Amino acid sequence: MTINGWIQIALFCAVVLALARPLGGYMTRVFTGERTFLSPVLAPVERGLYRVAGIDARQEQHWLTYALAMLAFHVLGFLALYALLRFQAVLPFNPDGQSAVAPDLAFNTAASFVTNTNWQNYGGETTMSYLTQMLGLTHQNFLSAATGIALAVALVRGFSRASAATVGSFWVDLTRTTLYVLLPICVVYTLFLVSQGIPQTLGGAVEATTLEGAKQTIAVGPVASQVAIKMLGTNGGGFFNVNAAHPFENPTALSNFIQIVSIFAIGAALTNVFGRMVGDERQGWAILAAMAVLFLAGVTVVYLAESAGSPVLNGLGLTGGNMEGKEVRFGIVASALFAAVTTAASCGAVNAMHDSFTALGGMIPLINMELGEIIVGGVGAGLYGILVFVIVTIFVAGLMVGRTPEYLGKKIEAKEVKMAMLAILCLPLMMLGFTALASVVAAGLAGPANAGPHGFSEILYAFTSAAANNGSAFGGLTGNTLFYNTTLGLGMLFGRFFVIVPALAIAGSLAAKKTVPASAGTFPTHGGLFVGLLVGVILIVGGLTFFPALALGPIVEHLAGGLGQTFAAGG
Repeated sequence: MTINGWIQIALFCAVVLALARPLGGYMTRVFTGERTFLSPVLAPVERGLYRVAGIDARQEQHWLTYALAMLAFHVLGFLALYALLRFQAVLPFNPDGQSAVAPDLAFNTAASFVTNTNWQNYGGETTMSYLTQMLGLTHQNFLSAATGIALAVALVRGFSRASAATVGSFWVDLTRTTLYVLLPICVVYTLFLVSQGIPQTLGGAVEATTLEGAKQTIAVGPVASQVAIKMLGTNGGGFFNVNAAHPFENPTALSNFIQIVSIFAIGAALTNVFGRMVGDERQGWAILAAMAVLFLAGVTVVYLAESAGSPVLNGLGLTGGNMEGKEVRFGIVASALFAAVTTAASCGAVNAMHDSFTALGGMIPLINMELGEIIVGGVGAGLYGILVFVIVTIFVAGLMVGRTPEYLGKKIEAKEVKMAMLAILCLPLMMLGFTALASVVAAGLAGPANAGPHGFSEILYAFTSAAANNGSAFGGLTGNTLFYNTTLGLGMLFGRFFVIVPALAIAGSLAAKKTVPASAGTFPTHGGLFVGLLVGVILIVGGLTFFPALALGPIVEHLAGGLGQTFAAGG
């Protein structure tokens, strides 16, 4: 640990906090249909898109219609991406002659990118054509991110409206998010990344001659444009196999810092959007404060654990922290911060191998994901995920003060609590259920590179990452098999849509309710008491649903006193 390291963490937090309000204000104007500084250019494009698609922007949807439109859109997107993967060998923009993707891998990849997970059981530069990278993967990076934001805004409308039958239009929300928020930022972001040295070309791989006279093939392609949206949209699908550890995806310390900031930027700003749309910005700041408490606790543990190093290596006199698997250009603090941010924000991008973290250092990414991508979380998904926990918290608070639970003037009743618990319990069912299956069948046990507790952690991490729509991996699991491609793909789909639909049901139920004036018995929801209670409920629910299973892996490894690799013999 160094002062420089803590300054980097503090600077990151300060920049994200500084961006939250202005970006939140801009997005609020976009989602409420107000004029923005980009309206003179983009409003005609928006109207043209509606005319072509036959959409009436003034016609809003009931929550169920909103949900059906979203599901139909994703089914078609899944089928289109699957077909593109299967037929890429005969399609254009394939200068390196990539062959068709295998059926099970195509299923896994299509499910991955449609759900904003971006789990990769393939090496991008050796598997995907440029057309697949651009038209398939990058395209879905935009649309899956836009969907998450749209659904979060629909839920916010549930809290902000009274006696309303609709929660907005999915088609309008999707269009405005993509056109006014994601595209403009990514255009500027891509140019910045190119200035840092990231390739953006349709040319084929480059042949180079090494100092020894050997020939080396260097993969390039339309990298910068994909990196921009994968980070901003908390997607995480890298152009290259090693993702942000590759110098062509993350060449400088500045690009590394900006990429980390961009992962949190929209998710943090959406809390401000929430506060503005419900008429009280303090509500948004309270939610962001709860996220910040959980994030800072996590990143502190990762930094401390990785700086302390492995007990085994320390016993051999090899001090200086755990540098195994780290990106040496950025050091322990940047890798620890990157790991904490990407797993908190449901972004699978990595600049270090989580498999080689210490046991406690690797535990925090697991916890971040198992809590349900609520620590800022994926764009949109983090906000609607934590609002589900807010409903449970308000229910607990109502019991504490002895009256019907209320939040922002809306009574929280049985229907909302049932839907909230359905969304929360879906994740442990997917994560732990598939982990249990993989731990007892031969096809599942063949995946981990290590036996013993760390092998279990590799399996648990994979299904946790899939169901949480994160996409990062420990790195020691062989995932490109029929068993793992199928089960991980199903985990991604269930983990995404079995949370979204209950959240939309909550939005519709709340929007239809009348607003109840606050009284002396109303539990305050914008101060430290509420933040503390919200954090407590999140940790209690997480403890009841996840931590018993979590303890079987990383905590056992820590108590045994070494890196996961020491368990290769089955200890």
